[in-house]
Amino acid sequence: MSLHPQRQYVVPPETAKVAHAIFPTGNLCVTMAATLHEFFSDQHFNILYPDRGQPAISPVRLALATLLQYLEGLTDRQTAEAVRSRIDWKYLLALELTNTGFHHSVLSEFRTRLVTAGAERLIFERFLALCQDKGWLKPRTRQRTDSTHVLASIRAVTRLECVGETLRAALNALAIVAPEWLQSHSQPEWIERYSARI
Repeated sequence: MSLHPQRQYVVPPETAKVAHAIFPTGNLCVTMAATLHEFFSDQHFNILYPDRGQPAISPVRLALATLLQYLEGLTDRQTAEAVRSRIDWKYLLALELTNTGFHHSVLSEFRTRLVTAGAERLIFERFLALCQDKGWLKPRTRQRTDSTHVLASIRAVTRLECVGETLRAALNALAIVAPEWLQSHSQPEWIERYSARI
């Protein structure tokens, strides 16, 4: 795949009109677009692609989709579906409303390219530079190094997850071994709480 870089991405007028109508006070993607469109460009990803070959999907769009994927805790399939169906994502990625997005495997290929080229820190460093330029991160400020409160929160969440997963596994086993008993004793909120992984 070869890269045919664009210097900047402009949100299509129809996408902008619909997004601003749906989100009159803005949302995360609209806010991110105002800041990140001027900061990332395809040229920053030139090292990932050869000069010849089939045109690649925009690495800026893939980087932003990966960032949103991380923020929302989505799988590759869910991320590809969000690109295809969510207007706020289309706004951030500067896509037409009718754009069908990309296949979910493209995200994995993009991450592999980053790691293979040793450019996995590329996005992070660009984002860090942006935060410094905007004054969101300042040098020589006091940093909290005591991580006790963080570790305590993680331990509490981990224990809750273990308990929830144990109950879910027990209910699944009962559904196979004694379905009649489970139906007569189960409560409606159990289905909502334990049907999916914690």
